[in-house]
Amino acid sequence: MIGLDGASSMNADDTLIATQHVGNVIYLGGWAEGAASIRTTSDHLQSQASSTATGGVGLLLAADQEGGAVQQLRGPGFSTLVTALQQGSMSAAARTAYAKTIGTQLKSAGVNLDLAPVADTVPAATAASNAPIGSFDREYGHDPATVAQSVRDVVQGLVSAGVGATVKHFPGLGRVTGNTDVTTIGTTDTDTTENDPYLTPFAAGMKAGAGAVMVSSAIYAKLDPANRAPFSAKIVTGLLRGKLGWHGVVITDDMNAVAVAAVPVGQRAVRFIDAGGDIVLTARASDAGTMIGALLAHAASDPAFAAKLSASTHRVLALKQRLGLVRC
Repeated sequence: MIGLDGASSMNADDTLIATQHVGNVIYLGGWAEGAASIRTTSDHLQSQASSTATGGVGLLLAADQEGGAVQQLRGPGFSTLVTALQQGSMSAAARTAYAKTIGTQLKSAGVNLDLAPVADTVPAATAASNAPIGSFDREYGHDPATVAQSVRDVVQGLVSAGVGATVKHFPGLGRVTGNTDVTTIGTTDTDTTENDPYLTPFAAGMKAGAGAVMVSSAIYAKLDPANRAPFSAKIVTGLLRGKLGWHGVVITDDMNAVAVAAVPVGQRAVRFIDAGGDIVLTARASDAGTMIGALLAHAASDPAFAAKLSASTHRVLALKQRLGLVRC
């Protein structure tokens, strides 16, 4: 999944779709022209999904449309969204309806996957010092039960509008202090265990019909101290797919983040697929060629890895079929 920001031409990713067979695009910041303008770009991108480029399969077009500070698509046709913390104080019915409105607006713009809701629980006492989530009120509440109910409602609302939902950032960013996008400092969680109540909101979102789970880029000392989450088979395959029973799509957070910068670009993709993941998200579209080349080279030399890559492809196609993007 490659990035496209509002300052770029709608044609900016065309070559990568045509020559590298990229199948997914995320709208980054700067999209303030409204739903009709974004729909024009979405229609253009989907027109690139040819038989030679993508096998005729449509693109996942995604955006971070959470609420508050994290609302990438704005302007006419989009409501100004309140924070997740404010959404968490709504009644279940009101929250579900609010999420359905978000989904309906996204769909009108041609966006078929919301990279929301946030399923991270941030303790109230440390919310202000939690740089990635709490400092922006991106959490729905301060205890797992409250967050789980909100996540369930938001997923159901988005799905009812015909848009895929993504629960994030597994297995939780609520108990770190650093933001993995910009630092490695404070990005080790020393609390989360495989039986942690803080996993409950993720399970609730999966059960409610989420299309994908996004893995954080933090380290989890009690789960796998040697690997960041996207590169951890213990977390992606053992915990998420095994213990929690998730058989759907797993996507990374941005693989251009500072937290993963020490890993060579191509190896970020290889290690994620090897851990059990599916979609590598890179805001910097120019990295896609290196990542794809590394995946193909590794698959050519390692049959076990090739099988993982094939399984990953099938999971992504299953999500696309669910969203009406597979033209049978």
